[in-house]
Amino acid sequence: MNPTSAWRALLSRRMLICVFTGFSSGLPLYLLLNLVPAWLKTEGLSLKAIGAFALIQFPYTWKFLWSPLLDRYALPWLGRRRGWMAISHIALLAAIAWLGQLSPKNDIGMVLAFTAGIAFLSATLDIVLDAFRRELLHDEELGLGSAVHVNAYRLAGLVPGSLALILADRLPWGQVFVITALFMLPGLVMTLLVREPIAANAAPRSLREAVIEPFHEFFQRNGIKAALLILAFILLYKLGDSLCTALATPFYLDMGYTKTDIGLIAKNAGLWPSVIGGLLGGLWMVRTGINRALWLFGVVQMIAILGFAYLAWLGTATPDASRLAVLAVVIGLEALGVGLGTAAFVAFIARSTHPAYTATQLALFTSLMAVPRTLINASAGWLVEGFDVSLRWIGNFHVAGLGYFNFFLLCFLLAIPGMLLLLKVAPWGDDPDSMTNTLP
Repeated sequence: MNPTSAWRALLSRRMLICVFTGFSSGLPLYLLLNLVPAWLKTEGLSLKAIGAFALIQFPYTWKFLWSPLLDRYALPWLGRRRGWMAISHIALLAAIAWLGQLSPKNDIGMVLAFTAGIAFLSATLDIVLDAFRRELLHDEELGLGSAVHVNAYRLAGLVPGSLALILADRLPWGQVFVITALFMLPGLVMTLLVREPIAANAAPRSLREAVIEPFHEFFQRNGIKAALLILAFILLYKLGDSLCTALATPFYLDMGYTKTDIGLIAKNAGLWPSVIGGLLGGLWMVRTGINRALWLFGVVQMIAILGFAYLAWLGTATPDASRLAVLAVVIGLEALGVGLGTAAFVAFIARSTHPAYTATQLALFTSLMAVPRTLINASAGWLVEGFDVSLRWIGNFHVAGLGYFNFFLLCFLLAIPGMLLLLKVAPWGDDPDSMTNTLP
């Protein structure tokens, strides 16, 4: 694909659909990662309790268990992919709106049940959206399509992470959640308007085929050793980055920023670096390939973690213009690096699937991708508070800054193993997606 064709592909109908799939996929997750922690903190829950709420995201790590059902069976309307997409959108809209009517202090059990339900519905929607997108895009469009999807995914985070936080300073939480829920409507409209991909009609002939063959095909195609290395890479590549952002909103609040500061500065500072960088990164992947993107974007992703450590080193104080500027730079770098890294990562995962078993194999890979966010992120609050106590003697700056500083250094170290695995699973000079490999 030449550069002119790449730009033409960027403006195509398929890329527009990827905008909607990314937005619908990202909004429920960012609601759980950003809005719910802010809601719980303002309602008086401890950091440990907020961190433990990450465990309700278990469905993201286990979605491969029910993905064969979505591959094998179709609802009686709209087709095999679009039927599940429509019902998931509707259920999420209702669940998010209802969640905000509860009180974390008085209805903690119901809050836990509803957030777990939202995670399950969101994971289900991810399964069908990932399969739909993979079946929609041609192989040469995977890098660009993944970049568009991931950018829209991150843009969706501005709703619960920026708009909703600003509204929370002015409106009751119940109204904030209803407004947030309404942003599921664009994805529902897209679902009703688009056509089912032709590949989606090739359903497995039996439930056994839907369950067993995707795993058998993956290990047979790659060999056991190579397949295990790929799975380990998928598990570890985003480990440091995922843990780093687990308590992002409580971290900003602990550093002295208001919810409005976070909404206007922290979140929006990442908007344009994420969008522009992500789109250019997608076009760059068309030119040079997914492997090189994983290397370069992974390095930027690690540097972004050190930016958070620097912000924690500054400690707590009443934010002035200079501190707000530092926050904007740190968040902008994080948005650029993580957005680029995720785009290349998602493209790599899509490339690793077989077209006949799209939903189940993608569910397996993205489940592994979600393990750090679900299991390890639950320990984030304990780690921060543990560093506060055990490493207080290191410096004289504020205890909260000290705990977070050492926490972010740990996140940086945890990002290294995934980068080392690139030597085996995505060597720099061996990239089938690179245009340079086809030049004379």
